[in-house]
Amino acid sequence: MHTNIDTLFENLWQNYLSVTPSAEKVHRLLGEGDTLINDHVAFRTFNIEKVNLDKLAAHFLALGYEEKGQYDFEQKKLKAKHFEHADTTKPKVFISELLVEAFSETTQNIIRNMVAQVADNASQQESFLYSGPHWQVTTEEYETLLAESEYAAWMAAWGYRANHFTVSINHMQHYHELAAVNQALKDAGFVLNTSGGEIKGGQEVFLAQSSTMADKIDVQFKDAVKTIPSCFYEFAQRYELPNGKIYTGFVAASADKIFESTNVAN
Repeated sequence: MHTNIDTLFENLWQNYLSVTPSAEKVHRLLGEGDTLINDHVAFRTFNIEKVNLDKLAAHFLALGYEEKGQYDFEQKKLKAKHFEHADTTKPKVFISELLVEAFSETTQNIIRNMVAQVADNASQQESFLYSGPHWQVTTEEYETLLAESEYAAWMAAWGYRANHFTVSINHMQHYHELAAVNQALKDAGFVLNTSGGEIKGGQEVFLAQSSTMADKIDVQFKDAVKTIPSCFYEFAQRYELPNGKIYTGFVAASADKIFESTNVAN
């Protein structure tokens, strides 16, 4: 049973706000009372059959989404796909999965043990998309993962939820350029991700992106509480292609840097 798209995104949004309190402030600052349109919402998972990318994607396909693009992130050892709905006011969906077999045996074992704790049919429920972690890990296991993959460590702590929401600059009332949005955020005291520059991409690749650095939130691990990065807020400006249509894809080189918005060492 699938809810409608708006209900799903509202559930995802509320779950995201619960660990990303700054997003509400950003929303108020930039929206100035108007509704902000989401460009895309991103999810993370592992390429293990029980919870892989296709399992998450199935929920969006059931709501009328279609697969539109595939991406490889060799450095981060990830694969990703993006999905779009015929109704362009509905957010695009970006789902990535970690290539577990590309990591050390220690890391693989921790991840496989985590996924083993997920109930067999859990991913078939739509609420799985915002169900958080289905496992318990120790702070030592978290640190072990972090040393090899920030993405794996984030998953260990946060599990299934929107990793970020993204404001569509193209649909904003009060701002028309990403640089102006960035300036407003900095003036209000928000810290931006500067990996690969404050603005990743630009008109030449038909997509410009920026993001805040993730909030820091207390997480209860198996053995202790630790303050770590949660989720972040992204901003995207899309440009016209030579054929006059607005570009709807993603730029792997830019996304690679956006992933670093949840890095611990900031």
